[in-house]
Amino acid sequence: MEALTELCDLIAQNPSQFLDKIAWICNRCPPSDSLLSGSPRISRSQLNAVLVTARFISKCGNYNDTRPRTIVLEFIRAVPASFDQSFWPKSFGNASIASFYAEFFGYVCKATELHPDFDSDVARFMGDIVFAAVNDRCGDVGISKAFLSALSESFPPIIPSDANKLVSSLLDGLEFALPGSSSPKGIMGSNSSSQSSPISVSNVAASSSSSGGIDDANSKALVTNGGSSSAWTGMGTPTASDRRGVAYFEEELVENLEKQEIAFKLIGHILDRSQIDPKLLERVHVITKDQLKSISDFLKIRKREWTEQGSLLKARINTKLSVYKAAVKLKIRGLASLDSDGKSSKKLLHGALALLVEAAEACVYSVWRKLRICEDLFSYLLDGISKIAVTRGGHLLRVLFIRFKPLVLTTCAQADTWASSQGAMFESVLKASCEIIEYGWTKDRAPVDTFIMGLATSIRERSDYEEEDAKEKQAVPIVQLNVIRLLAELNVQVKKTEVVDTILPLFIESLEEGDASIPGLLRLRLLDAVSRIASLGFEKSYREAVVLMIRSYLSKLSSIGSAESKTLPAEANTERVETLPAGFQSIARGLTNGKLRVDFRHRLLSLCSDVGLAAESKSGSSGADFLGPLLPAVAEICSDFDPTMDVEPSLLKLFRNLWFYIALFGLAPPVLKSPTSVKLNSTTLNNGGNTSAVALQAVGGPYMWNPQWSSAVQRISQGTPPLVVSSVKWLEDELELNALHNPGSRRGSGNEKAAVSQRTALSASLGGRVEVGAMSAISGVKATYLLAVAFLEIIRFSSNGGILNCGPGSTASRSAFSCVFEYLKSPNLMPAVFQCLMAIVHRSFETALTWLESQICETGDAAEVRESTLAVHACFLIKSLSLREEHIRDVSINLLSQLRERFPQILWKSSCLDSLLFSVNNDPPSALVSDPALIASVRSLYQKVVREWIIISLSYAPCTSQGLLQEQLCKANTWQKAQPTTDVVSLLSEIRIGTGKSECWTGTKTANIPAVMASAAAASGGNLKLTEAFNIEVLSTAIVSATVKCNHAGEIAGMTRLYENMESADDDSEIAPSTPAPGGLSRLTSGSFLQPSQPKKQSFGEILLNKFVRLLQKFVSTAEKGGGVDKSSFRETCSQATALLLSNLASDTKPSADSFSQLLRLLCWCPAYISTPDAMETGVFIWTWLVSAAPQLGSVVLAELVDAWLWTIDTKHGLFASEVRFFGPASKLRPQLAPGEPEAPPEKDPVQEILAHRLWLGFFIDRFEVVRHNSVEQLLLLGRMLQGTTKFPWRFSRHPAATGTFFTVMLLGLKLCSCQYQGNLQKFRLGLQLLEDRIYRASLGWFCHQPEWYETNNGNFAHSEAQSVHAFVHFLLNQRMNVPQNDSKGQGQENGSALLSMKDSYHPVWGSMENNAVGREKRKQLLLMLCQHEAERLDVWAQPIGSKESTSSRHKINSEKWIEHARTAFAIDPRIAFSLGARFPTNSSLKSELTHLVQSHILEIRTIPEALPYFVTPKAVDEDSPLLQQLTHWAACSITQALEYFTPAYKGHPRVMAYILRVLESYPPSRVTFFMPQLIQALRYDDEKLVEGYLIRAAQRSDVFSHILIWHLQGETCAPEQGKEAVSAKVQPFIQFYPTTAFLGLLPVVREHIIDGFSPKARDIFRREFDFFEKVTSISGVLYPLPKEERRAGIRRELEKIQVDGADLYLPTAPNKLVRGIQVNSGIPLQSAAKVPIMITFDVADRYGDPNDIKPQACIFKVGDDCRQDVLALQVISLLKDIFEAVGLDLYLYPYGVLPTDPERGIIEVVPNTRSRSQMGETTDGGLYEIFQQDFGAVGSPNFEAARHNFIISSAGYAVASLLLQPKDRHNGNLLFDNVGRLVHIDFGFILETSPGGNMRFESAHFKLSHEMTQLLDPSGAMKSDTWFLFVSLCVKGYLAARRYMDGIINTVLMMVESGLPCFSRGDPIGNLRKRFHPEMSEREAANFMIRICVDAYDKWSTAGYDLIQYLQQGIEK
Repeated sequence: MEALTELCDLIAQNPSQFLDKIAWICNRCPPSDSLLSGSPRISRSQLNAVLVTARFISKCGNYNDTRPRTIVLEFIRAVPASFDQSFWPKSFGNASIASFYAEFFGYVCKATELHPDFDSDVARFMGDIVFAAVNDRCGDVGISKAFLSALSESFPPIIPSDANKLVSSLLDGLEFALPGSSSPKGIMGSNSSSQSSPISVSNVAASSSSSGGIDDANSKALVTNGGSSSAWTGMGTPTASDRRGVAYFEEELVENLEKQEIAFKLIGHILDRSQIDPKLLERVHVITKDQLKSISDFLKIRKREWTEQGSLLKARINTKLSVYKAAVKLKIRGLASLDSDGKSSKKLLHGALALLVEAAEACVYSVWRKLRICEDLFSYLLDGISKIAVTRGGHLLRVLFIRFKPLVLTTCAQADTWASSQGAMFESVLKASCEIIEYGWTKDRAPVDTFIMGLATSIRERSDYEEEDAKEKQAVPIVQLNVIRLLAELNVQVKKTEVVDTILPLFIESLEEGDASIPGLLRLRLLDAVSRIASLGFEKSYREAVVLMIRSYLSKLSSIGSAESKTLPAEANTERVETLPAGFQSIARGLTNGKLRVDFRHRLLSLCSDVGLAAESKSGSSGADFLGPLLPAVAEICSDFDPTMDVEPSLLKLFRNLWFYIALFGLAPPVLKSPTSVKLNSTTLNNGGNTSAVALQAVGGPYMWNPQWSSAVQRISQGTPPLVVSSVKWLEDELELNALHNPGSRRGSGNEKAAVSQRTALSASLGGRVEVGAMSAISGVKATYLLAVAFLEIIRFSSNGGILNCGPGSTASRSAFSCVFEYLKSPNLMPAVFQCLMAIVHRSFETALTWLESQICETGDAAEVRESTLAVHACFLIKSLSLREEHIRDVSINLLSQLRERFPQILWKSSCLDSLLFSVNNDPPSALVSDPALIASVRSLYQKVVREWIIISLSYAPCTSQGLLQEQLCKANTWQKAQPTTDVVSLLSEIRIGTGKSECWTGTKTANIPAVMASAAAASGGNLKLTEAFNIEVLSTAIVSATVKCNHAGEIAGMTRLYENMESADDDSEIAPSTPAPGGLSRLTSGSFLQPSQPKKQSFGEILLNKFVRLLQKFVSTAEKGGGVDKSSFRETCSQATALLLSNLASDTKPSADSFSQLLRLLCWCPAYISTPDAMETGVFIWTWLVSAAPQLGSVVLAELVDAWLWTIDTKHGLFASEVRFFGPASKLRPQLAPGEPEAPPEKDPVQEILAHRLWLGFFIDRFEVVRHNSVEQLLLLGRMLQGTTKFPWRFSRHPAATGTFFTVMLLGLKLCSCQYQGNLQKFRLGLQLLEDRIYRASLGWFCHQPEWYETNNGNFAHSEAQSVHAFVHFLLNQRMNVPQNDSKGQGQENGSALLSMKDSYHPVWGSMENNAVGREKRKQLLLMLCQHEAERLDVWAQPIGSKESTSSRHKINSEKWIEHARTAFAIDPRIAFSLGARFPTNSSLKSELTHLVQSHILEIRTIPEALPYFVTPKAVDEDSPLLQQLTHWAACSITQALEYFTPAYKGHPRVMAYILRVLESYPPSRVTFFMPQLIQALRYDDEKLVEGYLIRAAQRSDVFSHILIWHLQGETCAPEQGKEAVSAKVQPFIQFYPTTAFLGLLPVVREHIIDGFSPKARDIFRREFDFFEKVTSISGVLYPLPKEERRAGIRRELEKIQVDGADLYLPTAPNKLVRGIQVNSGIPLQSAAKVPIMITFDVADRYGDPNDIKPQACIFKVGDDCRQDVLALQVISLLKDIFEAVGLDLYLYPYGVLPTDPERGIIEVVPNTRSRSQMGETTDGGLYEIFQQDFGAVGSPNFEAARHNFIISSAGYAVASLLLQPKDRHNGNLLFDNVGRLVHIDFGFILETSPGGNMRFESAHFKLSHEMTQLLDPSGAMKSDTWFLFVSLCVKGYLAARRYMDGIINTVLMMVESGLPCFSRGDPIGNLRKRFHPEMSEREAANFMIRICVDAYDKWSTAGYDLIQYLQQGIEK
């Protein structure tokens, strides 16, 4: 039901938006046909629906659909059926039914007020329903009664004709029965009762002894009623004239009394709604009159006379009095219906008045008067009396006052009305008296005066014991005390000066002459009354009263200590201590007249001075007891006093005297934080002489007096002006101070002793800043005076942070520093005094800081007060920088710096920045105007402060700081502040922020975090390219952005004004409606909505809001469809929408909340939806604009952004794109070099979305820095964001480009968690500790994957990534140092491991653990080590050259620590441990521990392929380890990792082979085809025919796979014995299985098996493909006999014979290229010693591209050459190319296709558009440098530089490949250059360990970098040019990227060891290849190694020498 109710309330706010929900609720209601059926039964859900529908129509008056109202009407019509229990659900009891009726009809009554039609519909049949309930005899009486009871509280409308019928029926039941009835018990029988109507009551007849006495009226009524058979017959009420006793009332049933109450209430409701027949009204008067008569009889019965007692009696009394209350209400309603001018009505009113007064007196005297119901009855009776007073024009006033006065006095005479609160009866009397007097004052003054005077004179009446001895006199009569209070209250409420002038003289006379002149209760009450009358503010009475009270107080003070004071009663002390001070306070609180407040303030302060002086003159008495009681009144009268205004010297002296005595008497609250060692317990009147002790305890505490006095002193401090009496002479004359206090006058030689004590107290109050010895020149009274100043100024700040009272007309807060600085302005101060005053300033500042810090936990309004206080102080200190006094300026700078350091949030307070930039120019002090030198000095100071302020704010939150600066510049533009703007320009022109080194700030500032820096650039509004290094000139970009903002704001304002002018013109031409419909927000809140017929009244703001909403939605829609969003259009739209929002905030006419919030939400969400860096730049700009221009929107904007951020998590965008295809290199290299199925590339570039997230994150960090100290709400929002972010560590993208952004998120999380030690988040400390654990878990989870590299085209990206991780590491290091200090205070239940410190506990993040504290430290150390390593890696990538070798962190870790790290990582996530192994591959301790962990937890890690090397080893194979059984269930590894297990070292172990083949089977054959040479070699070790089986199955799955396999099988040649001899001894361990002869014999068999397995279609494709290329290859044999000059023609002839048979033929070297034809003229015979290789060009089309896009592709068909070694070299180059592309490196490699097709035959792709270097030399003189100029243009031209760049990237790519492969024979014939300048290496006949000339290894450089190549690479010729650095950087990065996949590359080569290739014929090729990767080196060491390689190759002599040899021997151009 609660949910339905909430839904109903939500719908009612805007029903047009929830039509479907309304229909749903209506459908849940019972159908009308079921309701009107004979016996309906309603379910509970249907009842709830009906109730909610009624609630809806009661709340929504503007909903036009009639269906909900119809449903409610139908249910109301079915109410008679509900009187049967079968109507209700079975579990519904009478209580539930009653509750339903009450709630339902409550809603119905409200709905009838909103809907006139509904009102008439309900009235039409409501009367019959009520009549049926009243006369119901068939249904359940309890249900009918519940229904009528509900109606008695909420009565729906009825038609007038039903009113008489209902009233008649109800009266029939209420009137008395016939006199001849039998005994009561017979008539009240159970049968009669149970079958009666729900309200009819059994007759309570009179006994036979007293049956007479019925009056005529009753007799007439009985005659009229006669023998009616109505159900009400027999229910009656006894007449008061019968005077029945207790027995009579006891015979009434409580149930019948309840029915009587309902009947009276129903009749009353009917009378309210309708006019009834006069006869019926007469009957009502008769019945209610009888009820009034019986009240006295009933209430006079004493409690002991009742037979019933306890709860039964109380229930009866309550019920009966409720009946009387209902009857009285009915009587009053009936009287209101009388004809006020008729004679009969006058008689009725007189009678009613008498009855009401009599009944009221009975209530007062009754024993039940304390019951709430009796008090309510009394209140209704007096209400009736007051209503009678206002009838007939006040003619009854005289009679009324005669009857009313005794009632008043009777009430006042009751003992229980004498208390601090007299009770409800007294309040009722007071209320009625006020109403009657207010009315009578204008109608007939005489009786009013008589009444008041009568009450007033009653206090002068003497008791009967007047003549008795004073000691035996009785206490003051209570009636006198209460009448005094009553008269006082009458004065207060009536507020008439005539009444005051009547009563006050009597009171004063009594006080001065009568009984009240002596101390006693009467005097106290009179004084209290006098003070209350004085507080009304009538001048005459005020002055009389105040003079009397002050005189009384002084007289009491003078009598203290005298002999006669000992005989005074206790009331005398009460008068001084309580009554008079309370009276003073009452006057101070009540006075509103400004003139009187000034007078009273002066009088009260004068009284305090007199009291202090009098207390000084009384030896041995305590001044605090005299002065303390007055302090609350002084505080009250000073509460509105502005201490900064000009004060008259006389008043200032009074304030000074007051504080002097406050300090002297120790009345101020202690000002030290901890109590001093002084312990004083004497707080009585006798301790006044110990001045020194009092002074010390007053400073240090504990407080000695009433706590209220302490509070009063604090309030007084806020309204006290500075105690600087004279601007010339700071201290008054010594004599004047001595007049206030001269200890020597009483203590003789004690004068100096007292002075020392005062100086000691002063020193203590100043916190020891000034030693006592330094105050020797200060006299005792001056010390007391300074102590008073110290108390005043310190207490100002301790009470409310230092905000002063403001004047009545002032709204701005004032800083108390404006007072404390006044002391420093006085000239010619003594050094000691100046020192003390300066100390007071600093103590006051400390106190302010303490107060502000104490408020840090506050939220809501209290937090706003705290922040406002902080801003007020900061602004004042800023403005104080322009004061003339230099020492004040110095103090201001000092305090401002401290304030800024303790509360950094002031840096981003708009008011503070405004004060900084403009205050000195707007309102310069008068002193500056006439002093140019001072002006220059102040300006210089301001410039220094402003610059420092801006720089600091930028270093923490550059986004918000720039936003605020732009806002200030907008204001300057708006206000036309030309001069301030000029100053600002000069101040800020040199401030810059950017990715370069900042000169403005150093260290790890927030602004140095790359994400924040990027956001700052976006927030600046500058059109910067964030992908490159930038340097923002803060001022210029701020001016530009401010101008843009102003322009947009102007556009909105201009359009609005134009529209309004047009509207006003339209309105003038039309007839204006009488009542315009409300619009905008007011329309929404009022519930009034425009009808569709009046759309033109929509405000222009609303129109614009809706327009921008649609525009932004269109951008979102475009982005969701994958379209591009125009950057400039999006930015302009968002900027205009932001300007519109801000203008609406400032506008008086507010738009609808829905439109406003929708646009604001879209502005926050659109950049997240679009998710591009450009969109996010715009987002950061407008978000900064919003929170800077409207800080109140900060929480709303942040809440929307947090929701949007969490949405990106759910939808897996950007940083949270956790699918494998978004993983970068790892996903692109699957499955060759990385495990896992290949994935389709993502539609959007994931890096762009990550960059968008980075920008977004920078804004979050910026906001965190701004709000971390002052907005718990926004911190909790950020906490929510981080909780959602870190909840599931695996939700993050693993793309290496996300590294910096990821660790920036973690940094933000740790920053937030560090706030757990701040006061404002201490209550959330447990949650923050849990968040911190989640952050550590997520951070460690980042290292679950192998380390990757990634390069973007963003030149600054790598540096930013490294910087981001460094920032995280730096914070981790600082956190480790700071946490123990922070935790030291809270060791125990709130220490750092408070979340779980028990042993064997389960942690919500870490799971089960033994000791969380120990584990926490281990995890921190592991994370720190990993992050440091990652930071070093990224550093190398960002700066591959130019950095020296650094000692890696792992060198500092011993083996035990490595083992601990491994165990910790494995416990968290085994993948972290394997990543650790990958990062440190040569660490033996780590490797052995990981091996142990894997073997001991083998079952837990079967999904992790990286674990394979730790248990699948040659040793495990030799031992047939049982762990190998787990391979059956192991996850698939990469193909290159699987290749390793084909090698002989693993001996073809069945389980290993089964696993490898399962891995290969899991990947598509097209992915495995690349490794066909290695698979062929695997057949050597295939004892179980497993490899063969896989090859056959894969061949059946893929035609291309089968064809390539067959070609490789055909091309595998090696003579048996030659193969053995050709293998180096170093690789013999790899050769253990198949003899070469057997292997070669197996190959044809496998080939036949494959062919035999072809389907007919596959066989046809195979035949055509192989026949075609066999024909082409055989041309070489045909040409061999021909002369050279005829060979080209021969080729043409042969080519013309060959036809392309089918459209599915493809090039064997490139299966994706389909052959479409042969260019018959392209055939070229090539030079060769043995055979005739030929080159033929084919027309080819891309298999997956446009079939009409035909391109040429040349191929060389070789005969007599073994191509397999080229295949291996090009495999490695291809892998390197894939790695470089995956990593994003701009390196070029061209692994052209090579395929051996038969023994010593093969096909080689020709690199298109290339010439060899030797060919270039044949046609052109000069070197490469000159050739490039000839081909591409002059040096520096775009084409030349593009070609140079292409040469660099290709040279670097082949440099890395050459380093690894060691290709030799690098003469210029083997170097190709394409038509864009790229280098391509060909002919890999000598690689690895082989070289020409019998392996003489003449070419000693690792790669060729000849002189002519260096000319292009390094124009400087000294390895110092940018192009050289680019080349080396690319080489280093390429090498580092290749090292990451070292194992895959090595395994690819390793499988070919036994192939018989020449490259394996000598040395240790595999070992040396591994060495060239240098796995033992760190990244920096490897980078430096590569740099040395490049330097070594630079124009090396051996390279030039080899070229010369080739030129001389072969004629190859050098």
